[in-house]
Amino acid sequence: MDAIADIHASNAARIEQLGGIIRQYTDLTDKLQHSHAQLQQTVQSLRSELSEKNRQLERRKRLAALGEMAAGMAHEIRNPLGGIELYASMLARDVAQQPGPLQLVNKISAGVKRLESLVSHVLQFSREIEPQFAQCDLADLVEQAGELAGERLHCGIECRLRGPRPMPVRVDPLLIGQAILNLLINAIEAVGEAGAIEMAWAPQSPDGGFRFSIRDSGPGIPPDVLDRIFNPFFTTKESGTGLGLAIVHRIVEAHDGTITACNAPQGGAIFEFRI
Repeated sequence: MDAIADIHASNAARIEQLGGIIRQYTDLTDKLQHSHAQLQQTVQSLRSELSEKNRQLERRKRLAALGEMAAGMAHEIRNPLGGIELYASMLARDVAQQPGPLQLVNKISAGVKRLESLVSHVLQFSREIEPQFAQCDLADLVEQAGELAGERLHCGIECRLRGPRPMPVRVDPLLIGQAILNLLINAIEAVGEAGAIEMAWAPQSPDGGFRFSIRDSGPGIPPDVLDRIFNPFFTTKESGTGLGLAIVHRIVEAHDGTITACNAPQGGAIFEFRI
């Protein structure tokens, strides 16, 4: 009887040991399945990130080629423009007492100035951007942009600022200030005579990263042009050059940042860049 009891006890111990092995195997299998699922998500995320980086790289190559071509054309156009402007000013003096001819000459001068402005924008867009990084206060840059755009801000436009003060960042203050000003002017033109604009900023990471956004109460961006909004020379405005937002895009990219544009659910457009 003792031998039989020993056999039963031994079998029970083996069964218990086998059960433990099965439980460990099951736990290990569950962990492997969980790890596999996480790995798949990571791979998918990396593939999406790589695809986006490749798209950005191709865009930069196209813009670089376009910039070189535009710079060459701008220089060729600027030379004769100087001559036209000189002759127009001389002609204006000669017909100063003749209202009809003087009006025509003034139209020529206005056209030349507009072309000169376009050439300047093209040269600015095509120029290599090399940020001169310095420690500065982002809140100050936003306020300075508001002051520079002061003449464009109508009394019917409410402009709100929201963000920490001070907020130290390390950027090129001139370039980031220009980017903020360009976005603000774009928002002012979208709002028109009355509406609201909000500029907001906040830290994004412990290493000094931040985000800046500007929201307007205008009509928003037509869905069919959202993917072209930062393309050079693309504009929906009759008097626009199509280079303002393209220059902003280049400035943000030069800081290794990203910029996006979308329509707010409650109406209006939102532009945001992260650096």
